[in-house]
Amino acid sequence: MKVRLLALGLAPLALAGCGGGDSAGPNPPTPLVWSNVPSGSTQNINAVWGTSASDVWAVGYGTVLHYNGTTWTSLSVGASHWDFGVWGTSASDVWVASQSGTPIHYDGANWTSGPALPILSLQSIWGTSGSNVWAVGQLGTILHYNGSSWSSTSMGQSYWLYGVWGVSASDVWAVGFDNNNPPYLPVMYHFNGTSWSSVSTPATQGFRSVWGISASNVWAVGEGGTIVHYDGTTWSTVPSGTTQPLRSVWGTSASDVWAVGSARTILHYDGTSWSTVRSETTDILFGVWGSSSSNVWAVGSSGTLLHGAPGG
Repeated sequence: MKVRLLALGLAPLALAGCGGGDSAGPNPPTPLVWSNVPSGSTQNINAVWGTSASDVWAVGYGTVLHYNGTTWTSLSVGASHWDFGVWGTSASDVWVASQSGTPIHYDGANWTSGPALPILSLQSIWGTSGSNVWAVGQLGTILHYNGSSWSSTSMGQSYWLYGVWGVSASDVWAVGFDNNNPPYLPVMYHFNGTSWSSVSTPATQGFRSVWGISASNVWAVGEGGTIVHYDGTTWSTVPSGTTQPLRSVWGTSASDVWAVGSARTILHYDGTSWSTVRSETTDILFGVWGSSSSNVWAVGSSGTLLHGAPGG
């Protein structure tokens, strides 16, 4: 069933002065028509990522799905476990962040597990190359892969880190929250190429995801509808128009950014303001990614797969 996502009648959520050095561009993206796509699974799908429109990966509970541009196929990676993040450099170099605490790697033919590490659960994974990969998770864990082995750092055992993303090998962000201190205050760290340091933000609730366009245009989203923006110097709070937890943020440009979350929440940023977009799914949305502004995937609970593309 195809579902057009219609903007709700809400006042624009303006973002004054948050554009950084990135211009919105003269041509806004074409509005998308979203389709519910059968996944073949009733389990939660927690993350989605790909290298192109014909090489897309989605992971969840005992679930690894691959899309070849035409069909989604379920793949076996061994024992069932929760998978929370997926990232790679190519179709033959894909990493999965697993509840087991062990990164799982696909070389184009076979899946292999990394070394056993003293970690409860990995939540997110990202890198700049096959020899520079970061993964984050529970117990404040930050893992790094140098192309041959993984090393581990803990930022504090009460911290749960849910998102990692960067611009380069010397500009990486990790976000999460303090799990032992309600209301679960936000935590954020930055890596400058040498060491990680704590970063203060104006947010009052924990983060779930971080993503950006450049070093001067970065977004983080999280609990209670939290959205903050970094302009290269300062993090500032941005009204989201929702109190629902936001689970993932991703975009194609400074004028095309998506955030998804609980209670079927989908938000879009057009370079000037965030707007709420109606979704016909009743499920929680955990992840969003696309190959372009006209080809976007969102994944969620109960095997939810949504595809957004231009339509009539």
